[in-house]
Amino acid sequence: MSLIAGSYERFIWGFKLKPLTHDPPSQSLTLTQIFSYPSHIAPITTVAAAGPAAASGSSDDTIHIYDLSSAASLGPLHHFSSSITSLSFYCPPNLSFPRNLLSAAADGTISIFDTEPFVLLKSFRSHKKCINDLAVHPSGKLALSVSRDGCLAMSNLMRGKRSFCCRLGKEATIVKFDGSGERFFMASEEKIGVHLAEDARLLFELDNQKRVLCAAPGEGGILFTGGESRSITAWDTNSGKVAYCIEDAHSTRLKGIVVLTKDGGSDDEPYLVASASSDGFIRVWDVRMAVKEKPNPLAEANTKSRLTCLAGSSLKSSKRPRIGKSTPKEEDVAEEV
Repeated sequence: MSLIAGSYERFIWGFKLKPLTHDPPSQSLTLTQIFSYPSHIAPITTVAAAGPAAASGSSDDTIHIYDLSSAASLGPLHHFSSSITSLSFYCPPNLSFPRNLLSAAADGTISIFDTEPFVLLKSFRSHKKCINDLAVHPSGKLALSVSRDGCLAMSNLMRGKRSFCCRLGKEATIVKFDGSGERFFMASEEKIGVHLAEDARLLFELDNQKRVLCAAPGEGGILFTGGESRSITAWDTNSGKVAYCIEDAHSTRLKGIVVLTKDGGSDDEPYLVASASSDGFIRVWDVRMAVKEKPNPLAEANTKSRLTCLAGSSLKSSKRPRIGKSTPKEEDVAEEV
């Protein structure tokens, strides 16, 4: 299992989660650093990982690609004229290597990349203002995005264009699909709306009391959230109630949550959730323990930097990511709203 984190200080951090040879009483795993260096020339805003491939986006208008299996940087993608605000890999259920990488930018554009090798397939404008977040449906056929223009947009990834847009009552900062794709979640300040994907109907709202900065769907209808509360809250999205909570998981706000065993985890593995905070710590938790009492982290690493984002991968693949040199046709780039 691998974790990748970005920081305000421009550093990218890579870790492998491994069992300890000699288990101390409180921890059974360790986070082993595999790389750390300033990969961008501006703060890193978003990261994504799937299989051996990882990517980071920054306000320096570039995306950097990494091979986690060899702990190597493969170089940047230069196709942008504004900050990268969100990244998401699409990995079909029957594959262990991602098929596409999607990026969202501050100028309202969404870009679609092939991953074998990394080449730009299509770029189109989905919003009039900065895109806050992007979520790819498990089918890989469509994506949802929320923006500072106060709109929710749906994009047809097969055709590479926006197919639907509606104005929200207030600006949303996070959008996520659940594992089945039948529901999606939108966060605005301290509220998270649970919606049906079929017609976007609001089922109910989850009240976090403090601003939500990160979220990750888990198994069985669980949604993990974190933010200004400094805690990891597990919501039962079937009932709208809190299933359990890890109070004071960090000393400052949470900036990233990853469900490590969501994809391909074996039955004997613990239910692992990783969290990253502005305090510089990355921590790994067995959330089964949180149902009974406040758990101690199974592993932690102190980056001594202001972390801004976190991603993880538990998939294994023999393929190696690489960057291509081909470019898209002129008519495939930057369609206007």
